[in-house]
Amino acid sequence: MTERFSEKLLELIQEAEGKNVTYAYLRKELRIDPMSPAWDGLREQMRNLTKRKIVKPLTGHIGTFKVITQVQPVQVFGRERKQPIEVFFPRDYDTGHQMLFADDIVLREGDLILVSGRSNYGKTTLCMNFCGENIDKNPVLMGNEYTTVDHAPSPRFLTRIDDMDWIDWADEEGNDRFTLLPVRSDYAEHIVRDKINIIDWINLDAGSLYEISRTMEDIKRELGKGIGIVAIQKGEGAESGRGGQFTKDFTDCELLIDGFGENEVMLKIGKVKESTQRVVGRTFAYRISKGVRILNFREIVQCRACWGKGWQKSGNSSRPCDECRKTGFVDK
Repeated sequence: MTERFSEKLLELIQEAEGKNVTYAYLRKELRIDPMSPAWDGLREQMRNLTKRKIVKPLTGHIGTFKVITQVQPVQVFGRERKQPIEVFFPRDYDTGHQMLFADDIVLREGDLILVSGRSNYGKTTLCMNFCGENIDKNPVLMGNEYTTVDHAPSPRFLTRIDDMDWIDWADEEGNDRFTLLPVRSDYAEHIVRDKINIIDWINLDAGSLYEISRTMEDIKRELGKGIGIVAIQKGEGAESGRGGQFTKDFTDCELLIDGFGENEVMLKIGKVKESTQRVVGRTFAYRISKGVRILNFREIVQCRACWGKGWQKSGNSSRPCDECRKTGFVDK
């Protein structure tokens, strides 16, 4: 084998990093004459590349190799330490205060906030409020809730914009201070790098819910210095969104949404990767007005009279708990 042939083979292999290649593919691309020594000599070349950990033979696939993605050591010391980034959480409409746990959550470049909630219990309320509170950062909105199939703002979205009258959605020239993208799938391909990207909501077929992990990983890779806020559906009382544990794989802050009593919403903090104090498991309740206004936001704790069951024993029977009115929680 000539040195030039080895170089051409290596160049071809390097172009296929992370992919699979076969002898047939390599011979075709290198235009190897079946009668030349290089035809069979390719096997020796691939054995050498295997020893150098540039390729790896695939078990059960004769003549097929995985091209190993090459990595270099990462220097740790001597690098600038980046500070957490500022992302404003939704506020109580009456008090103007951010959600009570907001200052305890630490977010960094490329983080993902996951809103997992029951249908019609306020996922879009949170997403719209995240957008409004961070309007100075020109956030990006996409998903099933904001545009029609004709790529126009949906009537419900426009109504919500009007009802959030404490936010200046347009600048002095009347231009949008946010970016609305008519995207309903393949979200990672449309992420605007270094921005707050809000996706409301991701829908996966029942047979492929496990793909939520890869979907969120793909989104996260595209964020750059930005933040992702992603909404997905959740079953009643479930400790994770549709997709189970897979939804938590790439989540940095998880908000779980359920109903509370007859007319309110319960927000429970799930996974949190970084915080200034322990926040996981803290639970809050609030009411939603006009689809976007958060009212009476407060922390709630498990009722000690019924220990969160909503019912108290009375002799051989049970009766609704008077302390928590069958909700299992009382105001802290």
